[in-house]
Amino acid sequence: MSYAALPVIARARLLAPVVLLLGLVACSGKDEPAAAPAAGTAPAAAPAAAPAVSSTVQAMGTDELAASASQALRENRMYAPAGDNAIEYYLALRDKTPDDAVVKSALTDLLPYTLIAAENNLSREDFTEAQRLIALIEKADPAAPALPRLKQSLDAGMEKAAQRTSDETARVKAEAEARSRQQAEQQRQAEQRGRESEAAQQVAAQQDASRRQNEQQDAERQAAERRAAEQRQQQAAAAQAAAATNEPGVLGVRFTNAAANDSRYRASYEVSVALRNRLFGN
Repeated sequence: MSYAALPVIARARLLAPVVLLLGLVACSGKDEPAAAPAAGTAPAAAPAAAPAVSSTVQAMGTDELAASASQALRENRMYAPAGDNAIEYYLALRDKTPDDAVVKSALTDLLPYTLIAAENNLSREDFTEAQRLIALIEKADPAAPALPRLKQSLDAGMEKAAQRTSDETARVKAEAEARSRQQAEQQRQAEQRGRESEAAQQVAAQQDASRRQNEQQDAERQAAERRAAEQRQQQAAAAQAAAATNEPGVLGVRFTNAAANDSRYRASYEVSVALRNRLFGN
């Protein structure tokens, strides 16, 4: 298959930005490599890379690869989707026909597009897709000037993302621990308030019971005092009544009955004498 055999639209699509992108690729090769990671700091481990060209594409025949590559160019599938794009078809075709100048030229034209796509995916932190595209670039041209920078950007981006994930994990863990401590402190305070409230209720109940007991004791004491006073009054009245019975009196003059009745009207006599003395002062 000759380069002239490619569709005009496909050739125009391939060649139009090439001149502009060659300067970008050349400049990227002049970038100074960044400093190596500090001693003792291990860079983030990149995920295991899949083969640059899928096994399905590698198993295709030469004619099928050429037809698929032309179809991918017409549909603008230059580097994606994985396993069904022009650069993978041309890479597999080059493995089968390493001396085909048209295939080599097509790969050279496709590299700038793949490079831009890789950089875009790096900026979006889609490291899986960026790694796939970098693998395609490396297979197409292991000496591509931009390849070291892309690999370094991939490693740095993955390390940065891993660090961000680690920081976020640590932050979430710290917040969870803080919430746990806060909840524990709140629970402790609630339990303490409950104990204090229970103790206060017990003290209030004891004070109320003591007050009721004192009131009952006071009531009992007052009742006992009233009963004693009534009893004393009753005893005094009884004593007074007994005295009135044992010591008759007339006109305020009292006299004591004889201890024994002498059957001589002594009591009547004594009454008469008492009346006379009262009346006449004798």
